[in-house]
Formats: sequence, structure tokens, C-alpha cells
Amino acid sequence: MNFLYRIHLRTLHPLAILVSSCLILGSITSCGGQTPSLIPSLSHTERLTPSLSPTQVPTQTPYVITATSQNATPVVDPQGMFFLAMADAGHTHIFAYSPQSLSFTRLTTGEWDDIAPSLSPDKNHLAFTSNCNGYWNIYTLDLQSGDIVRLTDSPEYKGNPSWSLPDGAFITYDTYVNGNLEIFVRSTSELSQTPIPLPQSMDQLMDSQPVWSPQGRQIAFVSNRSGEPEIYVANLDNPNSLINVSQNAHSLESHPVWSPDGNQLAWAATDLTSGLTGIYIWDSRNSGASPRWVGSGDWPVWQDSEHIASHLSSPNQSFLTAFTLAGALSLPPILLPGSIEGLAFGIITANLPGPFTKTAAQTPTPLFNTVLNPQAGVLQGRSSMATLNGVQAPYPKLHELADDSFTALRNQVATLVGWDALASLENAFIPLTTSLDPGMGEDWLYTGRAFTLNPALIKAGWMSIVREDFGQQTYWRIYLRTTAQDGSQGAPLSQVPWDFAARSGDPVSYENGGRLMSVVPSGYWFDLTGLALQYGWERFPALTNWRTYFTGARFNELAYTQGLDWSTAMLQLYPPEVLVTPTVVVPPTRTPTRTPLYYRSPTPTRTPTMRPTNTP
Repeated sequence: MNFLYRIHLRTLHPLAILVSSCLILGSITSCGGQTPSLIPSLSHTERLTPSLSPTQVPTQTPYVITATSQNATPVVDPQGMFFLAMADAGHTHIFAYSPQSLSFTRLTTGEWDDIAPSLSPDKNHLAFTSNCNGYWNIYTLDLQSGDIVRLTDSPEYKGNPSWSLPDGAFITYDTYVNGNLEIFVRSTSELSQTPIPLPQSMDQLMDSQPVWSPQGRQIAFVSNRSGEPEIYVANLDNPNSLINVSQNAHSLESHPVWSPDGNQLAWAATDLTSGLTGIYIWDSRNSGASPRWVGSGDWPVWQDSEHIASHLSSPNQSFLTAFTLAGALSLPPILLPGSIEGLAFGIITANLPGPFTKTAAQTPTPLFNTVLNPQAGVLQGRSSMATLNGVQAPYPKLHELADDSFTALRNQVATLVGWDALASLENAFIPLTTSLDPGMGEDWLYTGRAFTLNPALIKAGWMSIVREDFGQQTYWRIYLRTTAQDGSQGAPLSQVPWDFAARSGDPVSYENGGRLMSVVPSGYWFDLTGLALQYGWERFPALTNWRTYFTGARFNELAYTQGLDWSTAMLQLYPPEVLVTPTVVVPPTRTPTRTPLYYRSPTPTRTPTMRPTNTP
């Protein structure tokens, strides 16, 4: 980057001097003061060891994606390295993976979260977001030495870093300021300089997920300026002039990413009508061109000018896949060990694992241990129910194989959100003598392996629900509001929650079962659904009539299935006879019985009369 470019960028916005209250002062500090392999461990609950060699085919879900081995040879997939922020033993850490040469290799570890990796132009550093110091800040990881450097140091949330191109002298990211997500630009070397914000024209805007164009003069990002998330492009020569390149009021856009030459912009979009999520591409050389669909996925990354890789999700599993711009599959879906919070790709010179050998070899402690407590009176071959201490529910019990996981999840949630969200439940175990609402006859609550959160938390403002569609099935993601709103717990919402209350008074919303909220709730929130999945608790799809039947939404239910179907889980508690549905026996012929009339004898008799006589 030449001198004129630096001067021009530093004068990006003339109002930068007015944001002194939002300055982000950085200090060169390693995360925890050590390299990733030497980060000190903090006290934590027991953790579950995830399998880092997923080869099985995903099952037990109506939305099925056929997976291949993580070491499967791709068809024409470019050589390179993926960097994934992936769920790991109750937290999220950064992993490296190459389909050709490297299995999933842990690069960071610790009792905190590392998310949103971004590869530098020289391919030697990763920028990422971490809360290892108690707050979300931007760090860089040297892939050659393993050293970590902190770029920002303030309590406000900062995430989704992206390097300036072509020299990486600056970095752009989103940060939570004045109740909104806003985008800032700062130097990666001169950390005492004041960060420069991209302009916002009104309150209650959400500008997030910025990405720097390889041509150096444009930043693409997600904004709800039109009323719902769209993809915008800002020109650094005139930052007040923004272009809405997606322009689709019927879909929700996210995760923009530039092609290596900067001529094309890809992003993910979820259609609000069909629920399908796909990758779209816009040609920046033709401002009038319409975006075109190129494949399925919800987090695209360019491998080269002809190949795009993407995260592909099912309701309770995550996959990695890739395809060409012509639509040919170049990397069959690979089942990931956990859900992801960031994806990057590049051809690097570092010899991994290299300095990360010790970190990669670590075996996390299980999140919980299952302890069986046999109870008197339980028949041989049957399971018993365990009482949930301190939990309010009509029947505060769970299956003996599920209660330890629930207790561990409850304790971790209370630690991370600051309040005991699982202490008061709408339901836990439901005995067969209790009837649920129509359509819930085979609900997992009967198995003792499920619970439903108290829906009153939504009205109280302590829970938000995000709608996620997979094909024709609707699922929900649960977010809990954290007690601490200073950035030390949770993160700002970047997804628009669903408003069930809009069903009242609005005919259109009533027919649709609600609508998207007009404004993303402010504050810091915690993803309960993502954490619960690490403890084995899965969500279920809404019933097909959920739009007109509120109970059928099933937005607050999680179940500990362990790969079982409902009937098998029921047989762990009950004899097979309880699953037999009585069938009404209809006789071969039905003879209707006439209703006698009060003036007519049931057995008519003939009354003889005399022969007729002549009448004078």
C-alpha cells in the first residue's frame, strides 16, 4: 500500500474526531500472554470429547445430507487450507483442515471462544475474535510461530475482522456501539491511531460482517437499512454513497465475500417463502446485473475464481462442501465435528501443525459423566427416572441417562448468561396419564428425554427466537439475554428474531404465524441452541400447522435422543403394550333399529272388518 493510499484511507470519514467515546485502544498483547499451546487453563465443568474424524452418514433427521469421509479425495477441488471456528468441548476454537493433506487440527484452545477467522493477504496470519480476556476483541495468530497479538482492547464487542488488500495494513470489523452494530477501520501496525467508522445515517441500524475488496477501494457488508438484512457496498472514495446489491425483500442475506480478483461478490441468502438457503453471486463490473444462484450453503468462501466452498447446515449437524460456478460439485459434503462460527480458505506456506502440535494433541475433558442410580421397584431391563433438584416443572424428572447432561448444561448456561434459565421449565417428563395438546401424542416429553423452556421468557424480554428453515421444515434457535450487558457475556444479535406476538391484530401475520421483528433487539445474547447441541440436546421441527397452531411451533423444546427413535426410547420406560393403539371393531353389517312412535304399535296387527253394507 503506497503512501497516498494510506493518507487517503486515514481521512476516510471527516467525523472520526467526533467518536472519541467509541475509541478502541489496542495493545500488543498475546492471548493469555502465551502462544496457543501454552495458554493457561481455567476452572471449568467437565467437557465432552468430540470426534474429530467424522465418517458416518448423518441420520435421525428428515432433512438428510449424505456425508463423506473428511479425507475423501475431491474431484477438482483446489489445493488449500480451510480455517474453521468450530464447536469444541463447550467452547468454539479455530481448526485447520485440508481435504487433501490435513485432518481437523486444533490451532487454539482455552476456556473461552475464538471465532470468525480471516486469513491475511500474505497467508501467514489469521485475524479472529476472542473473549480470552473476558471481552470480545480482535487478535492475530501467526501461523509460522503460533504467536498471538491483540489488536484491540475495550469491553465493547468486536467481531468479523477482514484484512485490507493488497497489503493488509488495515483491518475492518464490526463493533457494538450505542446499542447498534457499526463498522470500523483501523491500522494493524499503528495501534495508537483512532479507528475510523463507516458512516451511519440513522439510529437502530445493524451494519455488520464487513469484507474488504481485493481492489482496495470497496467494503461490502450486511445492513438492515431497507428494513431487513441486505448486502451493501461502500466505496472508500465516497463512503456516504452506498449500493444495495442484493435488493431482495423476500430473503435474508448474510456473509458477503469477494472473489480473489474483486470482480464478483458472493453471499448467502435465505428465501422467506421456501426456506431454502443458497449462495448468490453479483458481478461488480455490471452494476445493473442481477445476482444469480450458484449452489447451496450459508457461509461461502472463494477458493479461486471458479470454485466456492461453503458451510452447509442441517437442523442438528454441519457440513463442508464446495462447487464450481457452473454448479458442479467439487467437494462432496463432509460432516463436521461441530457447528461453526466462521470459515476462511487460502493457500498457505506454513507447515501445519508445526508450532500447534501440542495444542492439536490435547484431549478435552468430557462435558459431563453419566452416573446411573438404580432405584427400587424398577423392573429389570427398564430405566428409572431421576428427580431434578431445584427445578420447577409439573413433573421435575428426567430419564436417568439424560439428567446428568441436563444438570451440566444447566450449570454452564447459568455461568455464561448470569442467571439460571433452566430452573423453571414449562415441562420436563410427562407421564402417560397426562394428555398433551393435539398433535403432540408422540412427543419426546413422554420419554423423559426432553424439556420445554418457559415461553413466558419471551414476553419478559429474556428470550428471543430465530426462525431457521431447512427445506419445507421450520426449526428455531433459542437466544437468552445475558445479565451482564457490558460485553463480558454473550454477543449482539446479528439475526432477526421471529415475532409470534404479531399474530394478534394483523391478518397477514396471523396467517404466517408471526413475522420478523422490525428491529433487532439490542443488548447481548447467548445462543442456547448451539451450546445445548454440544451436550447432546437436539431441536425438533415445528408441526406443519404451526402457523395457525401456536403449540405446534415447538420452538422451546430440546431432546436428548442419543440417536434413538421415539418408540425405542419409550420402550426403555414402558412395556410394548403402551404403544399399541386400540382399533375400533366394526361389525360386518349394521342393522338400524327403528324408533317406535307413541301412537303406533311396535308389532302392527290387522283388524278384521265386517263386509260393507249399503247405506241408504
